[in-house]
Order: sequence, then C-alpha cells, then structure tokens
Amino acid sequence: MYYSGFLEYSNQPFESTAHLKYPPMMKLGRDVTLAGLELGLLTMKKGEFSRFLLQPQYAYGEMGCPPFIPAAAAILYEVQVLDYLDSGQVDEFISMSSEEQSSVPLSTLVKVINTLRSFGNRFFNQSRYDHAKDRYKQAITLLRNWDSQNQLDKEKIQVALLPLYLNLSLAELRLENPKKALKYGKKALEIDSANTKALFRCGQAYHELQEFESAQDYLIMAQSKKPFDSDINNLLRKVALCEDSTACFLFMFLSSSCKSSFCSCYKVLCLLIS
Repeated sequence: MYYSGFLEYSNQPFESTAHLKYPPMMKLGRDVTLAGLELGLLTMKKGEFSRFLLQPQYAYGEMGCPPFIPAAAAILYEVQVLDYLDSGQVDEFISMSSEEQSSVPLSTLVKVINTLRSFGNRFFNQSRYDHAKDRYKQAITLLRNWDSQNQLDKEKIQVALLPLYLNLSLAELRLENPKKALKYGKKALEIDSANTKALFRCGQAYHELQEFESAQDYLIMAQSKKPFDSDINNLLRKVALCEDSTACFLFMFLSSSCKSSFCSCYKVLCLLIS
C-alpha cells in the first residue's frame, strides 16, 4: 500500500511510502501497529483510496512519539491499497509440526502453496528476485516434505511443483546464477520432459554458461514445440552467432581439407536453425 501520515493541520507527512515505485508489503498485526490504521485498512478494497483521522487512543496515545509525534496528537493517514494477499492460512500451516502438516488435506496444502507462489510472483514483478526465490523454495520444501502413499496425491504434488521449479529457474537466471537455473530447469523436465518453458530455461542457462552446443540442443527441442515463439527463435539466433564467433576462431587453425568439410557442415546447421 501507499500511505502518508500527517499531524493534524500539517501539509508535510512525517512518514510516507508515496515516493516509492514499489512500496513494501506490510503485514497486519506486525508491520501495521497503529490500531486505528489497522481497523481502517480492514474496511478497504483493492485499489481504494481513503483518509483516516485517528484520535490519540487509536494512534500514538497520550504520550505521543517524541520528537515527531507530540502528546495526544490526532493523526491523518492517506492510504491507497494496491493489493492484498491473505497469508493467514500460510502462517497457520508453517506454525504446525511436521506431523501435523502431513495430516492436513492436500487441498489445504495446495492453497498454501498457491499463496506462497503469489507472494513470490509479486516480489519477482518488483525485481526483488532474492525474495521471490525464497518464497518459491519455501513452497517447494513444504510440498516435498508432505508425505502421502496415495499415487493420485503424489501426481498432484508433481503438478504443483512444476510451476515452482520453472519460476525458481527464471529467478536464478535474473540473479545471474545459470548453474542453479539449469538445475531447477532440469527438475521441471523430470516432471514434464516436453515442457517448452523448461526446455527454454535450460537453453537460457546453457547460453549463459557459454555451453552453446547444449543450449542449441534444448532450444531446438523447445522450437519444435513452439516453432513461432519469438523468444526461442531470437535466442537460437544469438546462440548461432556465438557459435559462429567460436567457429571463426577455430577455423584459422584448420587445414584446407578440414576447412572445406567444416564449411559444408556449418551451412547445413545454419539452414536447420533458420
């Protein structure tokens, strides 16, 4: 949320998040500590803008908060709620012992996982990739620790793990950790060997690792699933250029007969990529 706090009749806020591109997430009961502000927030909808005039007993009390808040001060808050997520079920689940967690219905666990993934996606969209990674990994750990002998439940867990591995792989790429990105991309492929996003993630990771042949292999597999995908085709061209630079360097050291064979093979390769 965006918020600004003013002393009554003052034009300058004593605190504000209005200047931030991405205001921090705040948790009711932990980060929002004024009783009046919390009560006001609970009445609001997504996107709503409100002003709340808080009397001292709902703000900083008779003592105030020197030197910024004088004694018995009424406080005006301007608030805009951008969005909210209900983390109550997540908090309750995490507070359980491992035995209690295992006894929870899978449907409840999936709701917890979806909320954690939503938190991760929010952080990712704000370019806070470390925070996003932590939420994805937390969700993966909870899924992997949930024990069931039911085959249908195991399949549902694999379905829930797939987008988490894909998101985690992309977060690691943004954090410039291609080896970890490759690891999670391959874990996604263990669940769905034909998944285009997973193939593309592996191709991206191999490209960052400058293992161009492997990158090309995965990207060509991804291209076979989505031949007109611009991201896949653009990266394939980039890999071809990288290979071209390497090829030119090696070309100088080949004998004339080897050069002739090399050119023929290279032309065929370029035709396949185009």
